[in-house]
Amino acid sequence: MEGRRADRRTLSPDPRVGAVAALLSFWLLAIPVMCGGQTFTSFHPERRDWVFDHLTVHQTTGVLYIGAVNRVYKVSANLTLLVSHDTGPEDDNKACYPPLIVQPCSEPLVSTNNVNKLLLIDYSQNRLLACGSLYQGVCKLLRLDDLFILVEPSHKKEHYLSSVNQTGTMYGVIVPSQGQDGTLFIGTAVDGKQDYFPTISSRKLPRDPESSAMLDYELHTDFVSSLIKIPSDTLALVSHFDIYYVYGFASGSFVYFLTVQPETPENSMSSSGSTSDLFYTSRIVRLCKDDRKFHSYVSLPVGCVKNGVEYRLLQAAYLGKPGRVLAASLGIGAQDDVLFTVFSKGQKQFHRPPDDSALCVFTIRDINARIKERLQSCYQGEGNLELNWLLGKDVQCTKAPVPIDDSFCGLDINQPLGGSQLVTGHTLYTETRDRMTSVTSYVYNGYCVAFVGTKSGRLKKLSYRSVKASPQAPRPRPIHIILQHANGGTAARTFEKFIEILIRATSDTLNQLKRRFLPLSNEPRVFNA
Repeated sequence: MEGRRADRRTLSPDPRVGAVAALLSFWLLAIPVMCGGQTFTSFHPERRDWVFDHLTVHQTTGVLYIGAVNRVYKVSANLTLLVSHDTGPEDDNKACYPPLIVQPCSEPLVSTNNVNKLLLIDYSQNRLLACGSLYQGVCKLLRLDDLFILVEPSHKKEHYLSSVNQTGTMYGVIVPSQGQDGTLFIGTAVDGKQDYFPTISSRKLPRDPESSAMLDYELHTDFVSSLIKIPSDTLALVSHFDIYYVYGFASGSFVYFLTVQPETPENSMSSSGSTSDLFYTSRIVRLCKDDRKFHSYVSLPVGCVKNGVEYRLLQAAYLGKPGRVLAASLGIGAQDDVLFTVFSKGQKQFHRPPDDSALCVFTIRDINARIKERLQSCYQGEGNLELNWLLGKDVQCTKAPVPIDDSFCGLDINQPLGGSQLVTGHTLYTETRDRMTSVTSYVYNGYCVAFVGTKSGRLKKLSYRSVKASPQAPRPRPIHIILQHANGGTAARTFEKFIEILIRATSDTLNQLKRRFLPLSNEPRVFNA
């Protein structure tokens, strides 16, 4: 297939190779690297500017599905192209609402790239959900085997998720239901189009792809709905207000999203300055899986602290297992869920974050405990709902004799609920010069091993020996770095970016790649380019 290839080479120490590779570094998904005598395959998109946005790996087959600009690829575990599906470019204009595929549009049309913003495998129905930026953000359901289009719903307003043409602003979580239709929870930036798009919603995923209910809201009436929109009054106060969804996952009976959003003033004074003047807050949002009314919506700020320095700008996150050693240190079970996060320092410059960054870990048990405390406090009538961006004013909590247990999913009072008390993670590792941008983890011989990608394209392999669990002032022991690939040349740097892209884009990647790309020895080891 012209312009698309999978080839096999061996990394050469000749510095001239780096000069050639520099021309390719913007568009290669991977470059060939030799480590321990092994040679690895590379895969290239057909145009350098059609970059890779997302990747997910099938848990059973190990097949890779790659969401790129204008393409969705199905690639084998050895990076051989199996199927390619075109998603763009197409004639479009972001001002066309409804999109021109539904009705004619008077706006001038131009050839427009389709940025992949969401790529999820629906395992229960053997299909792939791929959502892009074209036509106000419509999605396709593709058959996993051959990427055949099962359906492309586009005739109702519910089918338009967001016209934002940036990756990293939307996240989705599929919740399957045994023998029944599934549910898609989705959070997205809306770029000022709050009347068109909800910032968070839950939608139907019928088993029948031809169902007229495909991607409909789970519930939508005049009084209650399975969605939340950003009020126009909020944009009047903070002109650049939006909510960016960095990560999402399901654990137990709940769905969680990790977001970053500007702070809103508590009074009526507007803040119309540039985005560089805003303070941002990273938050964790929790909803019950079966809550169609969104009465269970709770949002609390998250971050971590090291030596008095606050790290509050979320960059990346990954849900994993702690392993025996870290679990014992945290006082949880080895199979309990933990959340690895990367934060940059402070609360300003979210779009150009500081290089000073921290790797932190939260236990889901602790997060749920903090949410439970917040619910109990509010139902005792203490304080306000503390969700000014949505409610627009201070709303007093209502006292009610309601038992709040671990599975409480809210009532029609005291919701939606926010909070201002920081949920603090355990700071594991800090980096002052080369900002960490991605993270993933796995368990090896009882030890939790994390891979962290950095701004410059370096990959660090970190093993956690122990953490002193102290929710108020976490002081973990220093992490032992067991692998660090220095940025020694263009070819090596491109390899690191490949790993970083994979890690950042999918929660399943490392399980497939660790056996092929990375040594699992407990001894420190360095890749030499």
